[in-house]
Amino acid sequence: MGKIIGHFIMPHPPIVVSEVGKGEENQALSTVNACSKVADEIQSLEPDTIIVITPHGPLFRDAIAITDGTYISGNFGNFNAPEVQLDLNINAPLSESIVTYAYGMGVPIVSITEEAADNFDIDYELDHGAMVPLYFINKKYTNYKLVHITYGLLSEVELYRFGIAIKEAVNLSNNKTVIIASGDLSHKVTEAAPYGYSPHGKEFDEKVMKHLENGDVLSIFKMDKNMIECAGECGLRSFHILLGTMDRYKIRGELLSYEAPFGIGYGVMRFDTSEGDREDLLQKISEIRKESLKKIRDNEDEYVRLARETLEHYVKTDNLINIPPYVTKEMLKEERGVFVSLKKDGELRGCIGTIFPAYDNIAEEIIHNAVEAGQRDPRFNPVEEEELEDIIYSVDVLMPAEKASRETLDSKKYGVIVRSGSRSGLLLPDLSGVDTVDEQIEIALRKAEIREDEPYSIERFEVVRHS
Repeated sequence: MGKIIGHFIMPHPPIVVSEVGKGEENQALSTVNACSKVADEIQSLEPDTIIVITPHGPLFRDAIAITDGTYISGNFGNFNAPEVQLDLNINAPLSESIVTYAYGMGVPIVSITEEAADNFDIDYELDHGAMVPLYFINKKYTNYKLVHITYGLLSEVELYRFGIAIKEAVNLSNNKTVIIASGDLSHKVTEAAPYGYSPHGKEFDEKVMKHLENGDVLSIFKMDKNMIECAGECGLRSFHILLGTMDRYKIRGELLSYEAPFGIGYGVMRFDTSEGDREDLLQKISEIRKESLKKIRDNEDEYVRLARETLEHYVKTDNLINIPPYVTKEMLKEERGVFVSLKKDGELRGCIGTIFPAYDNIAEEIIHNAVEAGQRDPRFNPVEEEELEDIIYSVDVLMPAEKASRETLDSKKYGVIVRSGSRSGLLLPDLSGVDTVDEQIEIALRKAEIREDEPYSIERFEVVRHS
């Protein structure tokens, strides 16, 4: 019988690799020392397999990716240290067993072979999310095979369930296994952060670390979604999977280090597990998710409700909805451009809109754009019926645009329209991950296929956001 003998959280900033940092790693010395301490413990455990869960391998919206082969390598060439290379053997039988268990539990997963990587136009190599933790481990211990997993943009329930699948596959193997959840915390902890500052950054880091220390799994899944989105993290999905691998155990986390020297939170943690807690957390996590979605549905205004009911009706009947009686007089009388946005599991699932009104009133605008966003956004496959209960909607009603300059913009208050000849691009205000005017204009130009060195005009507009 196999067993998971160690559970760890490690960050992955390449700068803590001495050959990359060239001295700057000393600004994150607490992280460096904690990662070395994890490596010491893994050396003493002598696992024959290490499973790394990373955000930065082949990332899919609708599936978890697991490397399928016998060998994989990578180096820090993208960070000006190509001489630092890792060459690792893959535990192919365990990887295949995890795939089998995941399929059996209804978790979408894709095997990434070298051929599949070519088909997906991705590199078959180790990513820095895996290499940074393994860099420290390989200094102390190398007698292991690797299972390389990239989380997918799935729901918390599916990720936790996948963790259970990993545990079951390991238990029925002959492997002594260590699991590392690779992930940085908020990328917006201080003003020094390269991704901008958010007051939610420090709040997120403090809460997630405290819940993990206390072994309070359910509180992790109850965390405020807006706070998580504003924090700009890349580790929480790794943690969801890691927690699933400890399902049915009592857990306590030992925080080995936390710091944010570059404005990005780095946390290093080890876990102790013990028998005795047989609580069905998967069911409770499912209930938390359902309650959260119900609360959102119960608080919809007429604009959001119309967008949701329109898409649900269209997906199920292939017909447009008739205007419902709850639609307000304002929605029937006013003509405005409208954008309808869909999100699923915190990620964009579709967004289509009109800058100027194309229909007789706001209600008709919402109806048509809700269908377009859900069925014809070229970036996504059409929304299917089984997804409908997981979709979160927002509706932006556009106010008239006015001429503007870069100096008069505010990415939180104003949306922006750029124009050059017949080409134009629009970006809504106050979008997650768009924190500066320069980012806003850059994205709008890219959407319009306008080069930055071309002449172009700028307009700004405000929106009334219903979400």
